[in-house]
Amino acid sequence: MSFIQDFKKFAMRGNMIDMAVGIIIGGAFGKIVSSLVNDIIMPPLGYVIGGVDFKHLNIVLKPEVFSETGEVLMPAVAFNYGMFIQNIVDFIIIALAVFVMVKVANKVSKKKEAEPALPPRQEVLLEEIRDLLKK
Repeated sequence: MSFIQDFKKFAMRGNMIDMAVGIIIGGAFGKIVSSLVNDIIMPPLGYVIGGVDFKHLNIVLKPEVFSETGEVLMPAVAFNYGMFIQNIVDFIIIALAVFVMVKVANKVSKKKEAEPALPPRQEVLLEEIRDLLKK
């Protein structure tokens, strides 16, 4: 097969569509969790540890260079460890949420597996007829 035909076959698989939907939903979920962390969790945490905004925590390695008119000629070079802390908290919350969702999904699927499947009514009637004929 040619490269284009192989790619077409790969891209049109049902699993690819499911994966694309999962990626889109995951992106939206990531935004929700980021908002939860940035707007709900981090402000009180920053307040508790002394009014610190984690996004602005950094160590300046080289300060900004300004012109005589006040324009920034060269931006500051900084080690932004506050953003790193923020991203770690984001990751932990996302990982926890995904873990809980997978745990619930597994529990629901186990319940479905545990329930014995009832035979169709037609099959039950045929078994009763068979048993009557044996007598």
